[in-house]
Parts: sequence; structure tokens; C-alpha cells
Amino acid sequence: MSNKLKVGILGGTGMVGQRFVSLLEQHPWFEVTTIAASKRSAGKSYVDAVGNNWKIETKMPEAVKKIIVKDINQIEEVSSEVDFVFSAVNMSKEEIKAIEEAYAKTETPVVSNNSAHRWTEDVPMVVPELNPQHLEIIPFQKKRLGTKKGFIVVKPNCSIQSYTPALHALLEFKPKVVVASTYQAVSGAGKTLKDWPEMEGNIIPFISGEEEKSEQEPLRIWGHIEDGKIVKANNPIITCQCIRVPVLNGHTASVFVNFEHKPEKEQMIEAWKNFKGLPQELELPSAPKQFIQYLEDDNRPQVTLDVNYEHGFGISLGRLREDIVFDYKFVGLSHNTVRGAAGGAVLIAELLKAQGYITAK
Repeated sequence: MSNKLKVGILGGTGMVGQRFVSLLEQHPWFEVTTIAASKRSAGKSYVDAVGNNWKIETKMPEAVKKIIVKDINQIEEVSSEVDFVFSAVNMSKEEIKAIEEAYAKTETPVVSNNSAHRWTEDVPMVVPELNPQHLEIIPFQKKRLGTKKGFIVVKPNCSIQSYTPALHALLEFKPKVVVASTYQAVSGAGKTLKDWPEMEGNIIPFISGEEEKSEQEPLRIWGHIEDGKIVKANNPIITCQCIRVPVLNGHTASVFVNFEHKPEKEQMIEAWKNFKGLPQELELPSAPKQFIQYLEDDNRPQVTLDVNYEHGFGISLGRLREDIVFDYKFVGLSHNTVRGAAGGAVLIAELLKAQGYITAK
């Protein structure tokens, strides 16, 4: 019998749910044993529930094909079969809040890809390399929920992954003003180019809610815990513009930044190359060995060449140069459904297990 932790995936038939399934195939610590989705899918085998809508580039793992999908609202039944769950449900914000708390109250930890709890004061929103200390708020959340083992942790929006780690590695120089334009892949909307024919040869200069998330969520990551609440940082000032582009996977960011203490270009590149976080120190299974790479070629990073760097868990930067208005400008690239979505959540779960927050029931 496997000694791996038993994992449930809430919303397992959607694109992010499929990415969870794909990433967890042969995972050394976790095993997908339960998949839950809407009533429409409940009662079907996973392969039948997904049908022709498998959207991941790798094949569906054999181990999950015959799993019978459960109704996501059968909370007690789903929870009884798992040690923790990943959440990638497609519901309204209030419905997501309610169902994630309901699962947590069954003493089932929830690691969520959803945005609903990102601003709940005692729910940590974590990029494991950047702010693992925010997990220290979990006991306050458990007290509110009345739980011993159940809690919720969320990952931030996919749009910020291509520039926030780069800025985090430079915090010693105190970034004070940041302008970022993100060029975001269609998979960020849960679609493929085949699903979205109007995106072919097209750019859409609006993604609902994305700019506010891109401007505010880094500040929460850089915030601190005070009186059982996470208080966001006041700076740097960040302004963003988010654009949908005809790319399947990969969010690219064009970033301009001013510092209080302007570094040399070589200092910035060294800070990026040398940056490591707790996942690297703990050698977590999904942690990239080199979290941030800097590419010297003027035409890098590129989606086709670099989006799968470190199996999609790493960040690629390039084109760092001084600017005539700002101190510097550069380009960043991240894989939006790996590092930016399911993969980021898997890395959080690995950190939670390593630190004793998630254990077998």
C-alpha cells in the first residue's frame, strides 16, 4: 500500500485541474485518489467526464482515467477519502469562499489556485521562494475556523509570476516605482487557441480584473503579519497593463523600475542568478534548482524557447538595460499554468508537508 498522501482535486476536469493531474503523475509524496467536479461530471469516469476536452500537451495519466468523479458538493464524502485537496473550481467568488472553508472545516487542508481567499486577512497567499513566513498565520486561521488540521492557503495570480520574483531578488535596492505590461497566454483563461479562434492573429487589450491583481498582489506578498492578519506593504507603487496575446502557454512581462538605491546592472544580474528560497534549501521535489535564469541574448526570453525552463517552475529574465525615464527595464517570462497555477500550488503543498502543516489523516 502506498505511503503517499492522498490528494483530492476540486474542479479536476477544467484546464488547471488537468494540469494538477498531469503534474502529480509519479509524484514522490502525493497521489491523486479523488477527483470532484460539478454534478454534470459526477458519476462518470474521469476519462469520460473530460471527454474530448483534455487540454494538456502530455497524455492523461493512466492511473486517473478510471477514477469516478464525485460531486464537489458532497464535502464530507470527498474529505473522508483524502489527506488534503487542491482547489481549482469554477464558481462565483462567494461560492468558492464558502466551499473552500467548508472543506477546511472537515479538517482537510485546502491549497487553492482560486482568487476568492487571496485577500482574506488570515489566509496566506504564498510564492514559496518569496514569502514562506506567511504560513505562520495558519494557527490564527485555524482558531477562527475552529479546526485542528484544516486550513486554506492560496497562490497568487499567474500574471505576477514573471516579474515579482525578479523584483523580490532586488529588494535590498528598494524598488519604489514599477510599470509592468503583461502579455498573457490564452491558457490563463482556461482555453486553447483551438477553443478561441478569435484570438488567432489577434490581441485583446483587456483581461477583466487582471490589472488590479497585478498591481496589488505583490504588495500582499511583501506584507507582514500583525495581530493575526496579513498587512500588505505600502511600496513600491506598481501600475500594470494586461493584454491577451495568441500564445498557448507563457506570460511575458515588460517591466520598468526605479530604485531608491540604484544598483549596477551587474549587481542586478548577480542577485537574480544567486537568488534561492526555502524550496531550494529544502530540495522540495518540484523546486527548480535555479529559480531565476538571466539570458544574455537580446532576443530572449522567448515563449517557444524558454517557457518550460526548469519544467515550467523557473523564471526567465532578459533584456536588462538602463532607461531614459526609469532606472532600468527588463523582460520576464513564466509558465502561467505551471509556476503560475497548478505547479505553484503543488510547490506550496510540498512546503506545507515539509513543515508539518499537512500530514496523513
